[in-house]
Amino acid sequence: MAAPPAKVQKPMTQPINLIFRYLQNKSRIQIWLYEQNDVRIEGRIIGFDEYMNLVLDDADEIFVKKNTKKHLGRILLKGDNITLMMNTGV
Repeated sequence: MAAPPAKVQKPMTQPINLIFRYLQNKSRIQIWLYEQNDVRIEGRIIGFDEYMNLVLDDADEIFVKKNTKKHLGRILLKGDNITLMMNTGV
């Protein structure tokens, strides 16, 4: 009888490494804000620190319920406000 295939564990990706990858690839990301379900921020990361404070360039504030955008330009977003961060694929 053959032995069951061994599970191959993938190494865990640290959050700081994912943010750094977004920075390197100049990916446009969308950020969901803490306790603000109807507002999202989109932009490109151009800098960050160990507290997950982000400097975003070409940032837009997106109002989900109204389906509108407001251009913000370059902003500093404190890490305390971040709930979720994802690549928009653009």
